[in-house]
Amino acid sequence: MLTRIFPFLGWFKKYSNAAFRADIISGLTVALVLIPQSMAYAQLAGMPAYYGLYASLLPPMVAALFGSSRQLATGPVAVVSLMTAASLEPLATAGSPGFIAYALLLALLVGAFQFLLGVLRLGLVVNFLSHPVVNGFTNAAAIIIASSQLSKMFGVYVDKAELHFETIMRVFTSALHYTHLPTLGMGVLAFAIMVGLKKVNPKIPNVLCAVVITTVISWATGFNHDTMVDVTTIQDKQAQTLIADFNDSVAGIDALATKRATISAIEDSAKASKDVIGYYDAEHDLSVVNYEAKLLKHKSHVYRETLRNLLFSGVEQADGTIQFFLQDAVPGGMTADGRTWRLKVGNKALNTASLKMMGGGAVVGTVPSGFPEVAIPSFDLKIILKLLPFAIIISLLGFMEAISIAKAMAAKTGQRLDPNQELIGQGLANMLGACTSSYPASGSFSRSAVNLQSGAVTGLSSVFTTVVVAITLLFFTPLLYNLPQAVLAAVIMMAVIGLINASGFMHAWKAQKYDGAISIISFVATLAFAPHLDKGIIIGVALSLAVFLYKSMRPRVVALSKSDDDVLRDAQSHALRECEHIAVVRFEGPLFFANASFLEDQITDRMMEMTHLKHIILVCNGINDIDASGEEALSLIVENVRSAGLDISLSGVNEAVLVVLERTHLLEKIGKDHIYSDADSALCSVHDQSHRGGTEQDCPLTTYCRINSNS
Repeated sequence: MLTRIFPFLGWFKKYSNAAFRADIISGLTVALVLIPQSMAYAQLAGMPAYYGLYASLLPPMVAALFGSSRQLATGPVAVVSLMTAASLEPLATAGSPGFIAYALLLALLVGAFQFLLGVLRLGLVVNFLSHPVVNGFTNAAAIIIASSQLSKMFGVYVDKAELHFETIMRVFTSALHYTHLPTLGMGVLAFAIMVGLKKVNPKIPNVLCAVVITTVISWATGFNHDTMVDVTTIQDKQAQTLIADFNDSVAGIDALATKRATISAIEDSAKASKDVIGYYDAEHDLSVVNYEAKLLKHKSHVYRETLRNLLFSGVEQADGTIQFFLQDAVPGGMTADGRTWRLKVGNKALNTASLKMMGGGAVVGTVPSGFPEVAIPSFDLKIILKLLPFAIIISLLGFMEAISIAKAMAAKTGQRLDPNQELIGQGLANMLGACTSSYPASGSFSRSAVNLQSGAVTGLSSVFTTVVVAITLLFFTPLLYNLPQAVLAAVIMMAVIGLINASGFMHAWKAQKYDGAISIISFVATLAFAPHLDKGIIIGVALSLAVFLYKSMRPRVVALSKSDDDVLRDAQSHALRECEHIAVVRFEGPLFFANASFLEDQITDRMMEMTHLKHIILVCNGINDIDASGEEALSLIVENVRSAGLDISLSGVNEAVLVVLERTHLLEKIGKDHIYSDADSALCSVHDQSHRGGTEQDCPLTTYCRINSNS
């Protein structure tokens, strides 16, 4: 009983010193991969890089302690990070305090939903996400994730557009205008190190090596070269005017946001007091404010883009300060420092007394030392209602990723896997993680594979991973300052390459064409609607359910006849001739309200088409369930067939179905002598009587019946 509540107690049965050493080595190895990966994934989620370390602190340990898999490595993952960013971007600016607060609340909601599913033993709900949908979504997500890192690789800054492909077009346009070559070089070097080491020896922590080497180079060469200056050091009136105009537009947006909040409160008040005129006045005012804000946001975007495209040359003065001139506009007699300087422009107003000028590449910067604050995320009902649909999707996607990895490893290790216990583990990991500044986490395929290959015996390896992350947060965060952002981008791009699986589309198409179509449509929809990734998933799930409902409403109803090997087969697909007097009909699927009338129509069609028909044998092997509508339809079929002067028998009736027929007395109406154990018995019993007085010279079922009767 205790092991059901505390699964980790089962780790220590027959635990040895060798297993302990293996778990320590595995935990350390996974941590060396996790630390740089988690920082990269945090930025993918729109969070500061160090929040990846927070998400790597408690979740790996808690998921291992309370899950059922002993090798599953939990923490930040690419797809869940992307979904987090997509969920929160409509609510707040990425990286802002509000965005971070919503991310922690989202983690809590994800964890609560997963925990609830596990406790109620509803792990099967994940089946609503069919494999074709997940395949299409995952392939699209991999492309979206990889392409989202291009701006960091080129060292450019752009505003995000409404759709992802528009954002990528902006990135390429900006990169054509100016690419910071040292940044691109750092990214390419990181790729070369990771790919090279993977080929030389897969056991070498290639991600860690790439991070260490590029960070040392970044520190030694002064890769990051930012300086804070006053606006007066920019020796260009147009640039100074643009800065002022940009600040005015941002101030205008902030003022309109305050005005909108006031009008929204008036609208809510009018709605509560049923003041119709006041409500519509407020709604009109709100529309006007929203339109004005839209115009100002567009202006702000134009100013920001123009400022980002300005390239400056720096000229050092005698007092050590630097003055900045537009490139090709440096006055004669002055010598530029050889750097290309750019103005760092974000979404907030620029502090004209402290402008950031970038003369090098972007790095991670200061990472706070110590553990994150322990606090329950603040609750806001309106925000919770907005986040809940995304929390459900992330919960199911994250769990699907985790359980598929866990199943693959369980098949190799032979351990018992409990999906509901895994849900509990993942849920607790996200809930407790949310209280220590973690955004949503899940099981990682790459790190789980490292854990397994390193020889992890129990979940104690994940406990050691948490210990290493904790030590890093306490003592080694200053070493991460010079880590280039382009390297983190390369780490993400390298990791998601494994998510691309083009063969999955062909496999789904070969299995069923509609599955292949659903997979392709999910893929295209996810790409087309990105960053609104939920739309791609919803379209895929809706198509899967539509196909399921269609198949349920129109199950296969086939006519059987004898083949050359004297076995009853589908007459149409095998081009077999049918008997004129006996219709052997097989119904494949449960007989219930959605398809009951379809069976009636199929039987009626056969009665009308086969003019010499005398007996119908309904093969019921495929009917595994029947409801009241199905029973009523079957009763009506028996009545119609016999009133037309024909007869009907049933074969291979399932026991559960037979119980229903007995309870409703339909069995008496059909006649127990018309219920047969299999189609062979039914056919041989009715064959002679059905052909009596008939004109059919060569019945395709005659030989079949003779063989069975002689045997």
